[in-house]
Amino acid sequence: MNQQFEKYNEQDQKIWNLLFTRQLENLEKKASKTYLEALHKMNPVLNAKELPNFENINQWFKNETGWEIECVPGLIPVEDFFELLAKKRFCSSTWLRSLENLDYLEEPDMFHDIFGHVPLLCNPVFSNFMEAFGKLGVAMKDDAERLVQLQRLYWFTIEFGLIKENTTQIYGAGIVSSFGETNLSLGNTVQVVPFDLKTILNQSFETDHVQDLYFQIESYEQLFVAIETLEKEWKEVQLVLN
Repeated sequence: MNQQFEKYNEQDQKIWNLLFTRQLENLEKKASKTYLEALHKMNPVLNAKELPNFENINQWFKNETGWEIECVPGLIPVEDFFELLAKKRFCSSTWLRSLENLDYLEEPDMFHDIFGHVPLLCNPVFSNFMEAFGKLGVAMKDDAERLVQLQRLYWFTIEFGLIKENTTQIYGAGIVSSFGETNLSLGNTVQVVPFDLKTILNQSFETDHVQDLYFQIESYEQLFVAIETLEKEWKEVQLVLN
């Protein structure tokens, strides 16, 4: 599947500019410094003035952490998703929301995928974490219980994670790309607890409303350590069973 960049129109550009400009202003002093630095670094290929061209972004990444954007029609099977991550290929939709649905979507669109997820992929630590995450998912592809646990970890970190950087900051793509949840996640009506791997693996989540529980990491290295810990523990369990 290709992006077919030439099919975007002036309305798409208007919506992208509005989303990007509005959210960038909203994220000031709320988003992780690492995320904002990454977004600034990607400015030549990711900015408000022009719709993201996946070919240009892929070319840019060749001189950075080597990730590529993989066009997908929408949500794909979790096994396929992990396999792509393991190959440093991040899935993205090519469609963009309408003005009527500016603040709520049932499925992720290009703004969520590109603005929310892609910038941190140029950070070496986060890049390594994402690749290791994918490889662990591939290794566990035949274990339904482990796949569910990995989805929970993905949800409470990559999608809706917070990080301690002097104060609590946002890094999860589901928050970063949402105007409303950016403000809600740092408010007084939600629960923010320290990152705890075992708790997350057993914490269910719902996708049809904004979150009321967030986990806060101390550093991005903590995410990579979590994957290493899981890989070691699960391999040891498999050895015992075999």
